[in-house]
Amino acid sequence: MKKIDYTIILLIILFFSIKTNAQVMLHDSTKVSLLTASPWNGAVYALFGHTAIHVQDDSTGVDAVFNYGYFDPSQPHFVYNFIRGKTDYILGVNTFDDFISEYSYKGQQVTEQTLNLSKTEKQQLYEALYINALPENRGYRYNYFYDNCATRPRDMIEKYTISTIHYPETAMKQSYRDLVNECVKDYPWVEFGIDLMLGSEADRIIDAREKMFIPSYLMDSFEGAVFQTNDSLKSNLVSNSNIILELNRERNNPGSRTFLTPVAVSILLIIITIFVCLIQAFKLNKTRIPLIFDTVIFGLAGLAGTVIFVLMYFSEHPATNPNWNFAWINIFALIAAILFWVKPAKNIVYFYHFINFVVLTLFLLSWWFLPQNLPIATIFFSLSLWGRSGTNLLMLRKKRLVNRRLTSSRYMKAGWGQ
Repeated sequence: MKKIDYTIILLIILFFSIKTNAQVMLHDSTKVSLLTASPWNGAVYALFGHTAIHVQDDSTGVDAVFNYGYFDPSQPHFVYNFIRGKTDYILGVNTFDDFISEYSYKGQQVTEQTLNLSKTEKQQLYEALYINALPENRGYRYNYFYDNCATRPRDMIEKYTISTIHYPETAMKQSYRDLVNECVKDYPWVEFGIDLMLGSEADRIIDAREKMFIPSYLMDSFEGAVFQTNDSLKSNLVSNSNIILELNRERNNPGSRTFLTPVAVSILLIIITIFVCLIQAFKLNKTRIPLIFDTVIFGLAGLAGTVIFVLMYFSEHPATNPNWNFAWINIFALIAAILFWVKPAKNIVYFYHFINFVVLTLFLLSWWFLPQNLPIATIFFSLSLWGRSGTNLLMLRKKRLVNRRLTSSRYMKAGWGQ
């Protein structure tokens, strides 16, 4: 009973301490700044950088970094929920020293932009962030283009400033895909995988505000942004910018690039496919090498197609539907890979190869005109599947003709009494 009483008392103390912190009256000298961390090469999710808001008031002892980038990868079914777009992030709070210590250990650069806010704006923003950090408020449904750890700080700053913020236009015409690929350019397989998952909507040209889902673009936009109170009164959003933590390239580097890029592997696969086709033609289906090879490549295409199918029709992620990659990697290839080993299903397999050959022919002929930016490697991967379906069609048709002749010959011999 005493244990329960102590727990209740502790919870009450914590509640009122949070409430008290939220009601602290900040001093005029309080510094509110945007912290932007450069990409970290230690994890895929960190290749895009990070953003946080720092509130520091030495007179009241407030030192809080508000970070919208916390998630729990140990949650049950995390990967499945991430694919379906059902990943929840939370707003976490830590001290400036702890924040810097973490990024220093990883070797990331951190840039601080001090915001030119009034005392009232600082107070309102701080109170709103603290309320948002409470356990019952801190969770949100993550969306990598529209609602993430960079857009949330921007939205909070915009919401609790009195004047309207105007951002400068960016010089280049870019899409969501362009910005994502820019961040993962040192990791060709990551870039290839993301290109497969993103649909044609990701190739839409976006404006300066939409580009702020990338922390570095948010930082650049803040650097040139101005407050506009009326037609004549303007002021800069950022009063001062400093690099408070230098990039450590020894701790934070992408490492050596692999020569086994998607393009290299796809070309190698084409060469292997040609050899398998020749083996099948000369052995006249008397070897299982083509069957095993087809099971592997169509099975892998089917597994990748299943992920794309889920992203297209069962996911909350944006810009995944329509996706023209579904023409060459789709869930039907996985079904076909199983049916390859089922003899009674040979007619179904023949029909699949015919449909697949036609679809891939149209896909390859129209590749340059599709309303989606597809990786070059898709041409070679598609050609491998196209070549295997085409060869299987020829061999199955030849086998049917041979069987038909044998059948006709038996009937003729039977008619002659032989």
